[in-house]
Parts: sequence; structure tokens; C-alpha cells
Amino acid sequence: MKIGIIGAGISGLSLAKMLKKDHDVVVFEKESCVGGIARTDTVNHATYHLVGGHCFNSKNKEVLDFVFDEVLPVNEWHRVERKAKIFFKGELVSYPIEFSIQEIAKIDKDLAFRITRDFLNTGTEDRKDLESWFISKFGNTLAQEYLIPYNRKIWNNEPKNMSPDWVEGKLPIPNRDSFLKALISSEDDMMPHSSFYYPNTNNQNDFIAALASGINIKTDYNVSSLRYDKSINKWFINEEECFDKIVSTMPLDILPSIIDGVPESVLESARKLKYNKVSTMLWESQPTELTWTYDPSPDTLFHRHIHIGSFFSPKKNITITEAIGEHDYDSMAQAGKKIPYLVKPLAHNVSGRAYVVFDENYSESVADIMKYLESIDLTTLGRFGEWEYYNMDICIESALKVSKKFITPL
Repeated sequence: MKIGIIGAGISGLSLAKMLKKDHDVVVFEKESCVGGIARTDTVNHATYHLVGGHCFNSKNKEVLDFVFDEVLPVNEWHRVERKAKIFFKGELVSYPIEFSIQEIAKIDKDLAFRITRDFLNTGTEDRKDLESWFISKFGNTLAQEYLIPYNRKIWNNEPKNMSPDWVEGKLPIPNRDSFLKALISSEDDMMPHSSFYYPNTNNQNDFIAALASGINIKTDYNVSSLRYDKSINKWFINEEECFDKIVSTMPLDILPSIIDGVPESVLESARKLKYNKVSTMLWESQPTELTWTYDPSPDTLFHRHIHIGSFFSPKKNITITEAIGEHDYDSMAQAGKKIPYLVKPLAHNVSGRAYVVFDENYSESVADIMKYLESIDLTTLGRFGEWEYYNMDICIESALKVSKKFITPL
């Protein structure tokens, strides 16, 4: 079978790697290099993640086996323990915050009491919007003091106007047992990236290069039209490339507009989808053992500090600061001057699509588009192809699921 894959990010490359042994696979990438938003730059001999701080781990053995057996052997990675903190009430408390009540009590005993009281009075009912979902799961005090302002900042949107559909697997959700245990002792961070792997070369691009190795990739190729010819059961890309099947990682808000004969209702759903750009700055910084620092304050520009130098072995004194939206070099540099451990700015970047937005139109619009794509047998994949908040490991997991559609029964 001849399969065309649109997009050479982590999702597209992973699927191509999985399929190339049994199928004729061609990957089309509009940029001159592969890797998508996971690709890094090198500045002053240091790796600069332009969009977030991509790292790898998974609770799915199939994902781990694929990466370590078929892409980059486990001995070419080193393991990093996540050490994350949150700026909260002028102090640093441990992440996740719901397991840090002892630390909060040292700052404000009354606040710690109210957080505990409210959490123990939470119900089990699910809520439709993100704000009420936080209140129902964490209690009103913790929701109002941290979760709602932080999520307002990172999504540039009001949580009451957002869907909670993205949350599962992204946040540790405490139950009463784990919450009470944390009041007495410390509770372990059980999220997939509580520890993670990073390449021994200290550059994520080496993983991307290994993923792309052996794949037929056409770079600098902009896919501007897709047409299905029912008479021969073939797909045409730009009226010049012919395939039995197409898998697209192209952003879901763009894809319908390049497909021949798409209904106006589907195009309208695509126009309703929203995303955020992100601005980052690479800094020379003072030494730290932390890997991430989160800042929920509406009075500060950055929502997250990625201490990327702590991912490296040996460690390096560099940090990436991240702010939602488009912010120029000067505004980022000025904001950084207020943070004592940031020494000197080294580089700056404003992304294209970085994060999908789970607003009030999200569920209905995505469902409408997916229903149509399924009807024409066009598969989509990845963070923007599925319009989900996927980490790198979930992109690979999703590629594994898609790859099984193309397995020929014995």
C-alpha cells in the first residue's frame, strides 16, 4: 500500500517509522527540516527548545519499546527526576500543589486549613466547564487561589469558558487518601513525567534525527490540495502525488480548507478552532536543581520557567522562560530582569501554533470535523491533527494506534 503522511513532526515521523517496513510511505513536510514544535536550536553550545521543554517518558510499555528498540536505544538516554516548584504567595512550594499543604501551612495556616476543609467537602460530580471542574475536584479555595488563575494565564482564556476535556493525564488528581497522606508525610508525584529521559547528547534533535532515519521525506513541500478520486480509489496531493491512503498531521483548523468538496458547515467548524502562540526566551541563569518553576500570578509575564540546563548531563546554567501570546524581545528581557536568578538573555522566539485552546466551541467543532473526515476515510494524527493537548509520548502512542489500522491480517 502507498501511504502519504502530511507533516514530519513527532507524530508523522513515528507513524512513518512504524509503517515503512510493510508499506511504501512518503512524508511531506512544508519546512526545510523535520521535528515540528519539538525541534530545537543551538545557542551558545546550549539546546534551546523554542516551544516548551520537550522530554520523553511513558507509562505505555509499547511506546517505550518502540522508542528504545526501534529509534534510540535506552543507553543513549539519561534519566532526569522532575523537581518542580510553584511561586505561591511569595514563596516556592512543591508541585503538585495539592500535595504541598504542609508547605502552605508554613506560609499561611488559615489558608492551608481552608484548602483542606474545601477539598474534603468536594463532590464527585463532573462539571462541564473548566472553572467549575476545578472547584468540584480540588475545592473552592485551591481552585480560586491557584488553579483558576494559573489556567487563565496559560490558556489566555477564562476557565469558565473552557472545556475540561484536556485534563486527564495532564494533572495529578488527588483522592481523599492521597490528600490526607500528604498532610502527614509527602506524597509522590505519580505523573508520567515525574521522571523522564533526555538524550545523552543533551539535544532533542538527535532523537528526532533517529526517528527520521530511513524515512522517505520530502521537505520544503507545501501540501495545498487533497482530492479523492472515487473512480480509482486514490488520493491526490497537489494533483501530482498519488496514494492509496493519506494520514494528516496538518492542523485541523487548516486541513478542511485544502480538501476538495468540503461542506461549508465543516469549514465553519474549522474556523471556530482556536490556538495560542507562545513566546520563549533562553537565558543564562544561576545554578538550580529545579527542572520547572510555575508562576500563576497575573502580575508577571511568564507562566513557566523551564530550567532546561537541569535536563542535561552534565548540568548547564540555562533557563527558558515561556509566555502565552506574542511578546517581543524587549518585553521578555524586561520581565526577566525582575527574576533574580536570570542573568542574561541569549535568544528569543515567537512560535506559530503551540497549544490548542479548549474553549466553548472545541468539542462540537472537533466532533463535526472528525465525523466528516471519517466519512471520506482520511485519518488525522497528532496534537494539531487531532486538536488535543498531546505530549510527545502521547503523539507516539496515537501513532501506534493509527499504525494498527494498516496491518494486513495474516
